[in-house]
Amino acid sequence: MNILYVTSEAVPFCKTGGLADVAGSLPQALAANGDRVSVILPLYERVKDKWGEQLHFEKWTFVRLAWRSVYCGLFSLERDGVTWYFVDNETYFRRSELYGYYDDGERFGFFSRAVTELLKSLPQKPDVVHCNDWQSALVPIYIRDEAVRDDFYKGIRTVITVHNIEYQGRYGSRTVEDLFGLDHGWFDGGTIEFGGDVNLLKGAIVTADAVTAVSPTYAQELKYAYFAHGLENVMSMNARKLHGVLNGIDMQRYDPSRDKSLAAAYSPDDLAGKKKDKAALQRVLGLQERPDTPILAMVTRLVSHKGLDLVCETLDAFMGKDVQFVVLGKGDAKYETFFEYAKQRYGGRMAVYLGYSEQLAMQIYAGADLFLMPSKSEPCGLSQMLALRYGTLPIVRETGGLKDSITDSGDGEGNGFTFKSYNAHDMLGAIRRALGAYSDKKYWASLVERALECDNSWGRSAREYMRLYRETIGK
Repeated sequence: MNILYVTSEAVPFCKTGGLADVAGSLPQALAANGDRVSVILPLYERVKDKWGEQLHFEKWTFVRLAWRSVYCGLFSLERDGVTWYFVDNETYFRRSELYGYYDDGERFGFFSRAVTELLKSLPQKPDVVHCNDWQSALVPIYIRDEAVRDDFYKGIRTVITVHNIEYQGRYGSRTVEDLFGLDHGWFDGGTIEFGGDVNLLKGAIVTADAVTAVSPTYAQELKYAYFAHGLENVMSMNARKLHGVLNGIDMQRYDPSRDKSLAAAYSPDDLAGKKKDKAALQRVLGLQERPDTPILAMVTRLVSHKGLDLVCETLDAFMGKDVQFVVLGKGDAKYETFFEYAKQRYGGRMAVYLGYSEQLAMQIYAGADLFLMPSKSEPCGLSQMLALRYGTLPIVRETGGLKDSITDSGDGEGNGFTFKSYNAHDMLGAIRRALGAYSDKKYWASLVERALECDNSWGRSAREYMRLYRETIGK
């Protein structure tokens, strides 16, 4: 089988969020099954500057985008059994950031059109084109549109994965023809129309052969208004082709036994290093060096849907216990201000880093004892899996991928602490149960060992995707 994975970001080339981690790991896991896998993404400024000398020039052409013809270059790189393709156009992609520009619609419209036309230039015609989020959502639409006139596109199956339905690619109706170069019938017929606007993600959900969400629970949640950001009816109407596949993590990249960012290595067979990493984290962050005091940590975007309101409401209550609290992240000013003032009240017991540091994040995963994720919604979540990988017990609300990956240790078999309702007191109850478990050193050691032994590798997810691909193409 020949699979083309279409993404707007991927580790190690460029990253703004979890999509990059998925796109950097899943294709390798798919290729390990013996199928031909390639990935295509934009050639951003940061990619060209760092990786440019390793890239192989494939071709240049002009891409049709509505009324204009636009230069398009294609470069490639072989890495980890995967062929990586990069779409070049400096007008669109020679910029300091990946997203957030006034012309993002045009930029990713070009990218999607370029991917569609470049399919003919690849060594093998893909059986499946797997797209991700709104930035590549036009690809299934373009393929469906071209198949009417060009037999080459007939038989190519498309998959769209929804990583976060909050971002849908919504634009004014005039963009149908003027920007994206589609017949207005796509809008008038309702395929890409939503609330009087163009909605690219809706169009992909309707036209793709299969739709996936990044966890089984999230796939079901998307049928309800609370989670779907207006697209609940669209998701329900397309439920027959909706599948939930839980993401994984790169178990080799994230490995406490050989992570160079840590002060000390450790494994399930020798946990001495984790104690050293805890002490190192306390020194780095200016916390009191108390080995028996549990560290509760958050590595997150400081935004509402991450459950920060619950944390703000209960901070004084759980800080009344013998606990230290660490926050790493950036986001809304109200949360940044709250945590900065709170840090001053709890000097030596609370540390706040407003920003993001990959090295510090890994030191937190390793040095903390508990990891808090009280999310309103969480499509999949990778942080809870990373916490488990480093032997840090997650405290999570039962939503999306958090529910699918973390079970409460109260059953004697679980790998964390959970609560159901989006309620401050329920979260506080879970924190208190976790602190109580920590005080029982023998029991706590068994929980840490259990966490370290959890398998959240991409192999399981890759097998599910391969089964889905074969179903989609009828094999």
